[in-house]
Amino acid sequence: MLILGIDTSCDETAAAVVRDETTVLSNVISSQGIHHEYGGVVPELASRAHLSLLLPAIESALHQASCEPDGLDALAVTYGPGLAGCLLIGLTTVKSIALAMDKPLVGVNHIEGHLFAGRLADGELDPPFIALVVSGGHTQLVHVERWGTYHILGNTRDDAAGEAFDKVARLMRVGYPGGPVIDRLSRDGDPGFLDFPRTYLDPEGFEFSFSGLKNAIRMYLSKQSEAEIDRDLAHIAAAFQEAVVDVLVDKSMAAAASVGVDAVLITGGVACNGRLRERMTERGAELGFKVVYPPPILCTDNGAMIAAAGAYRFRQGQRDGLSLSVQPRARLSAYNGGLLNGQSGQSGQSGKVRSGGQSSNRSSGP
Repeated sequence: MLILGIDTSCDETAAAVVRDETTVLSNVISSQGIHHEYGGVVPELASRAHLSLLLPAIESALHQASCEPDGLDALAVTYGPGLAGCLLIGLTTVKSIALAMDKPLVGVNHIEGHLFAGRLADGELDPPFIALVVSGGHTQLVHVERWGTYHILGNTRDDAAGEAFDKVARLMRVGYPGGPVIDRLSRDGDPGFLDFPRTYLDPEGFEFSFSGLKNAIRMYLSKQSEAEIDRDLAHIAAAFQEAVVDVLVDKSMAAAASVGVDAVLITGGVACNGRLRERMTERGAELGFKVVYPPPILCTDNGAMIAAAGAYRFRQGQRDGLSLSVQPRARLSAYNGGLLNGQSGQSGQSGKVRSGGQSSNRSSGP
C-alpha cells in the first residue's frame, strides 16, 4: 500500500511516500528561510511560500519513491492543528489532486502524525506507551493506549517548549530558530552557571509552563551589560536549556510510572535537542523505561509521519470527502476507539473523493 503524505501545518512544506505504514520511500522537506529575519514564523509569508513549494515537493517525493501518481492507494494530509492559512494550502491542494485522480483522501491530526514518527523510527514500538510531544507549538504528554486511542495527560498552559527556545534566543540575540542555536551554544556552557526556576505547577500533575522561566531570563539579561552577556553566552544558554530539560524529563518519567507503561517516546522538533535525548535516555535506563526518539528528519514536521498515520487510518476504513475542513485548534483527544466516534466516515462506499454532498467524519474541535 502506497500513501502520499502532505504536511503544511506551519513553515515546513513537506511531502513523502510511505509503503505499508512503516517503510519511508521518500521524505521531502522544503524549509522556509524567509522567517529568519523576523525571529519567528510569519503566517502570511508561510502560506505564500507553501503555494510555490508544495507542488514541486510532491513531484520530488513521487520521483524519489519511483512512484507514479496512479500507483498511490490514497492521499493523507494534515487538517490541524496548525496555522489556518498554511493548513488550507495543503488541504486544498490535496483535495484537488484526489478529485482529479479519483483517489481516497484521509485527513490526519498533526499530533497523531508525530506519534507515528515513533513507529517509523522503531518498528517494535507498540502501545501502550507515553509520548512527550514537544515542539514549537506543542508540549504535551500523551498516553497512547493503542494506536488510534489517546489520552492527554498534560499540556502547556502558556508557551510551548520550542516557543520558549525561540523567544529566549531572540532575547539573547543569537538567531532563529532558537532550538538548534541554543543546543549548539550549550555544548560549550556550564548548566550549573545559573539556577533558573523550574516550574512544576501541581507536583502530582503533568501540566507545563515556561513563561516564568522566559521572564526570569529576560530579567537576568536586562541587568547585564552586552559585554557580560557575550562573555557568558554559552553558560546562559546551557543553564536555560537545563531548566527546560529538567521539567520535561521529570514529568515524562512520572507520567510513565503513573500509567504503568515501560516505554517513552520523545517526538516533535525539540526532540532533536541533544541534551534532552541524553538526559531522557539516562533517566530511562535508571528507572527501567525504554526511550525512543526518531531521527531528526522525522522529529521536525514532515510528510512521512502524516503518510504513516494516514495509512493506519485508511486501513481502519477512514475516508474523508471534500467537506473536510481545516481545524487550526484540532485536539488529539477528539479521537476515541480507533476512529472518531467509532465510525469509518464512508462505510459501505468506495471511499473516493467526489463532489456532491459526501461529508467528513470530523467533528469541529474547538
